[in-house]
Amino acid sequence: MCGIVGFTGALPNGGDRETVVRAMADAIAHRGPDGEGYFCDEGIALGHRRLSIIDLAGGAQPLYNEDERLVLVFNGEIYNYRELREELIGAGHTFRTHSDSEVLLHGYEAWGESLPEHLRGMFAFAIWDRAEQTLFAARDPFGIKPFYYYDRDGQFLFASEIKAFLPHPGFCKECNEKQLPLYLSCQYSPGNETFFRGVYKLPGGHRLRRKGGELTVERYFEPVFSPDEAPSEQDWVDEIDRVMADSVRAHKISDVEVGSFLSSGVDSSYVACIANVDKTFTVGFADRSYNEAEYAKAFSAEIGVRNRVCEITPEEYWEALPKIQYHMDEPLADAAGAALYFLNRDAARDVKVCLSGEGADEFFGGYNVYREPYTVSWYDRLPAFLRRGLGKVGECFPRMRGANFLIRRSRPIEERYIGNTNLMSEAYKKRLLLDYDGRSGDPAALTAPYREKLRGMDPVTKMQYIDMHTWLMGDILLKADKMSMANSLELRVPFLDREVFALASRIPARYRVGGGETKVAMRRAAERHIPGAVARKKKLGFPVPVRAWLREDRYAEEVREAFSSDYAAKFFRTDRLLQLLDEHRRGKRDNWKQIWCVFMFLVWYRAYFVER
Repeated sequence: MCGIVGFTGALPNGGDRETVVRAMADAIAHRGPDGEGYFCDEGIALGHRRLSIIDLAGGAQPLYNEDERLVLVFNGEIYNYRELREELIGAGHTFRTHSDSEVLLHGYEAWGESLPEHLRGMFAFAIWDRAEQTLFAARDPFGIKPFYYYDRDGQFLFASEIKAFLPHPGFCKECNEKQLPLYLSCQYSPGNETFFRGVYKLPGGHRLRRKGGELTVERYFEPVFSPDEAPSEQDWVDEIDRVMADSVRAHKISDVEVGSFLSSGVDSSYVACIANVDKTFTVGFADRSYNEAEYAKAFSAEIGVRNRVCEITPEEYWEALPKIQYHMDEPLADAAGAALYFLNRDAARDVKVCLSGEGADEFFGGYNVYREPYTVSWYDRLPAFLRRGLGKVGECFPRMRGANFLIRRSRPIEERYIGNTNLMSEAYKKRLLLDYDGRSGDPAALTAPYREKLRGMDPVTKMQYIDMHTWLMGDILLKADKMSMANSLELRVPFLDREVFALASRIPARYRVGGGETKVAMRRAAERHIPGAVARKKKLGFPVPVRAWLREDRYAEEVREAFSSDYAAKFFRTDRLLQLLDEHRRGKRDNWKQIWCVFMFLVWYRAYFVER
């Protein structure tokens, strides 16, 4: 696990490439405190910061093939590297190290740009071909590891984090304001654009080629669901247990100690149990209703492992918010992101690698919203014109359960479902934003390319498919990567494995969601290892008491100050922001999610555009 940076072409007004690439790598030194390396040649500069996990002595980068024609910088882990290494040696390739990184170089020699299709793991890498003057890069199928690039005014830069671009003299730091309406709906920055103009995300399952000033981005992997109705529920449970055991075994490959995160939910409990680690780590708050410590202690004792609880105080949570939003690179309004920061910081004191349960919900049907097609199903049979009319009525009322229902169910899933979160309607955003015409910030436009592919799928699969392309990469994996690497900890996610998906994609919808239960077959598999009450427990995520904090004078005043700032007035009608806060404080309306979404954007904006 590491951080990578690089750029092609000459620097504006001359300048020393190695000095610049070193400064870029220094900006993400937290991703790799164990070592650094650089390569500069005509047309390219590459940098690498290393967190040593596999082949501690021989895995330094940049790494070269035998004749040094190819140069690699790589972030991630390849879990099938031993099998690939043997295959490549059998084909005549010579290895100089025992690292998983070298498999990428010889794999590129053997398979060319189809290399990513051979890999089982999490990765973002770049290979420079000195003879062809070509840069090839790829990101893992599900977007676990980040890859950003800047392509503007003849400058091409890439890195594991956007902040690495700031030291480059050719980088023009400008806020991409058209992301703001999208963010207000999704609570994260969706799509391939970012909040920095000219900076893009390479999507998961895509590869990139840059040659002679021409950039090509193409998909090499697409998740396809093809349910198989033949096996029984018991057959699926058997297969899930088998494939998860295999995935966890692969994800434990390491030359350093591996621990595991543990919440009160089924996903992390299942992973921690079958991983047979020695240490588990839990996060909680002083408020008992937001604290999973008692469960974690009891469960860890039952499976015979040590557990340590990181209890966060309100003061340290709020104090850390600017640092956390800086590490995120883009604003993220998921309150659990900050909790993850403290959890990773605590775990990093003991281990360098931790397992976690991300991806189970998207693969096996775990979100509570996936039950929606089976609730009040008679309503969906009403005439479309009537449901649309009732939806318009719902938009006239404050966002609450009844109004939300009318708005959501006014359109079919293909049109209304933009991902796990749909926080603010177009009308709501127009009320808050200074200048918004609604033409560029409707998140439904981002899901439009998927609609044709969703034809014929059941409702649950439609929602899972959209979440895998939006919420999973934009929120879940963003905070998992950024919060772990901010603390120099490698986070591994055994559910997000190509072999696990190959199985999950074949499970019929009724074994994913049914009878008022989510992750039906997966829970049955987990019950073989963990208490049934835990396996059947309703999903909570990482609950954070923000709703209550925003009604306390101390924290409400901090938000009020941000809402009243000059930089808030550049984007928002600040009187309406303050109204949201006052309504929430008086208990008139529960506006905490809307308040938090705006506040996190302002904290992020201040970190990158006011104070820097």
